[in-house]
Amino acid sequence: MRGTILIVDDEKHTREGLRQSLQDDFDVYTASNIDEALNVLGADQIDLVLTDLRIGGEDGMALIERILQRPRPPICILMTAYGSIATAVDAMKRGAYDFVTKPVNIDELGLKIARAIQGRQTEQENVQLRQQVDKRFGLETLIGESRAMHDIFETIRQVAPSRATVLMLGESGTGKELIAHAIHNLSSRNRTRFVAFNCAAFAPQLIESELFGHERGAFTGAIERRVGRFEQAAGGTLFLDEIGEIDSNVQVKLLRALDPGVFERVGGNQSIRADVRLIAATNRDLTSLVREGKFREDLYYRLNVVQVRVPALRERKEDIPLLANAFLKEICRRDGKAFRPLSPEAMDCLLRYDWPGNVRELKGAIDSGVTLSTGEQITVKDLPLTVRAGSGLLAPRETASQGLVNIHKNEVRLIIRALEESGGNRTEAAKKLGISRRTLHRRLKELQLPE
Repeated sequence: MRGTILIVDDEKHTREGLRQSLQDDFDVYTASNIDEALNVLGADQIDLVLTDLRIGGEDGMALIERILQRPRPPICILMTAYGSIATAVDAMKRGAYDFVTKPVNIDELGLKIARAIQGRQTEQENVQLRQQVDKRFGLETLIGESRAMHDIFETIRQVAPSRATVLMLGESGTGKELIAHAIHNLSSRNRTRFVAFNCAAFAPQLIESELFGHERGAFTGAIERRVGRFEQAAGGTLFLDEIGEIDSNVQVKLLRALDPGVFERVGGNQSIRADVRLIAATNRDLTSLVREGKFREDLYYRLNVVQVRVPALRERKEDIPLLANAFLKEICRRDGKAFRPLSPEAMDCLLRYDWPGNVRELKGAIDSGVTLSTGEQITVKDLPLTVRAGSGLLAPRETASQGLVNIHKNEVRLIIRALEESGGNRTEAAKKLGISRRTLHRRLKELQLPE
């Protein structure tokens, strides 16, 4: 991953020279004084700060000390002249990661920065992994007190230690990927990778390459060898969402990848083995697809070793208050807002609605409420028009045309925010919005937003 670095130096020539030398490998910000540096640190996530010992009349070590007081401080490297090496060594004792002497050797500096950022990223990944492994049940991300959810929790605990393939059935937006994560976290594979792939998010002709990889020259545009999801998940868990969307050719190859456990990359003839625990999910009726000849019967039985039916939200409405308040806390924490629990009228509105989009739609409604509310508490008027109308609580004076305008304004806001948070990456933005990349592309065109 490209790291993000901040160069702090009052000499413009040095500052710009370093930026030009490092920008091919890193995302680079610059600052000419301590105030500018602190502004950058407050606005963006910086992995590493490279600061001169003397910044005009200011002390670079004072900047480092202020940086190290931050909750998640970036790595600090000090630049100094040969005569100040003793000062630089003292700086390292006080928390600086390393130092370099001027004139700076760019190759040496690049290696130090890359090594430092890679070490930080590995450390963060290990912390995240330990947090997953140390979870009491691996079920903390699943919320519910209903009988249906308690049954699912028990099934997860029973199936997780095994190697059995799991097939999850349920409508879109019910949280099937979270359940797959919980199974992985509770399994003996929890120290290896969990790889998720949505079969509906890719064109049919690309799915085979995405799953099994391809060799260089296998097709137009295949300029290099690519490792597929099966190889990425070797030793771990592969979650295939919307499994009912794959065509017959991929079904044959998927069956062989599961039993006897070998496959070939597209355009290759070398057999590859990968020990993968497969969890599949679909919102379609696979038995009907089997009868219609659209889904292989042998693959269906190979997938359907353990079946988990995930209930729609309308089937477990007693969980709505728990989910709504959990989403409210998460979104308020993300946006730096302090909200009280939803108003009783707003909660009643949520309970009256049938939620065709399930948990994903509920989270979107809470996100919309937090975004549009002008007070400290979400009220009925802050909820999306579709929820108010579906619950029978639509205000009498609110016309359909006014409501449609509100829906579009809200959707535009959410799409723009998702794109900003994802740095313009439409695949990540689509994940945040709970839609496919193709749906996001279509909505960008329909709403006349820049692509």
